[in-house]
Amino acid sequence: MSVQKFFGADGVSLERVVINGPQGSSAEVYLYGATVTSWKCAGKERLFVSKLAKLDGSKPVRGGIPLVFPQFGPGDLPQHGFARTRNWTLVYAEEHGQGVVVNLQLKDNEDTRASKWPYKFDLLYTIDLTATTLSTIIKYENVDLQPFSFTSLMHTYLRVPDIASTTVTGLKDVVYADKIKGGSDLVEERDAVTVNANEDRVYVDVPGIVKVNCGNESIAIRRFNFKDIVLWNPWAEKATEMSDFADDEYPQMICVEAGTVASKITLNPGQTISCGQILTCEDSSSRI
Repeated sequence: MSVQKFFGADGVSLERVVINGPQGSSAEVYLYGATVTSWKCAGKERLFVSKLAKLDGSKPVRGGIPLVFPQFGPGDLPQHGFARTRNWTLVYAEEHGQGVVVNLQLKDNEDTRASKWPYKFDLLYTIDLTATTLSTIIKYENVDLQPFSFTSLMHTYLRVPDIASTTVTGLKDVVYADKIKGGSDLVEERDAVTVNANEDRVYVDVPGIVKVNCGNESIAIRRFNFKDIVLWNPWAEKATEMSDFADDEYPQMICVEAGTVASKITLNPGQTISCGQILTCEDSSSRI
């Protein structure tokens, strides 16, 4: 097991950390946005990154696990806030009994304090890799003298063999908002949710584990202090509108995003909260 830091020696490529875990598992995270861009489990890549994604810092990475903070969606700040377009600091990396852990940090600076969300904060992002799991947990700390509120989310792009045969379970009877068709108090009636068009849904107060299934591949998503799940696929019509997403890539991905976005998290001065997810390979090829 090991952790390697690669520098952008060509003046264009960004710094990244490559984590080599047990039994062939691995992960890669860019310090720009603290964006995890690769997670391999049982010899398979589990995250989707567009072949047109910008990896030069000119815009957020299209794929992997971009971090949304302190604003989900549009608002006073740029889309999805500023955490995914800031350079994070590698604090430390170490092996433990079953894998490797890496910590990254983001603090407020002059630019963030000059924004329309001007508070002082400290984010500590822990990425923990084992043979079959990837854990991504953020500790949010208010180091300001006044309370602040925020929304946050892990915009996880999962790679799937075929969106047509992919299902998402664990959402039945959950209230959701449909951002494409409209409606905010709809109830999911399906045991297995499928995607066959442009989908953008916010499932609110999801109670348990959510799983993404395709053939013999399955990824379980366990959340900690994140209330909601966002389900997104651009489909053909939306894909053509994105310069950093190829027109033919939508069948290879689905976004199942853990976060708290339908309501806000509020922290008083000195208060902290840790939120995140554990992704687990549960398909037959990963049973070790």
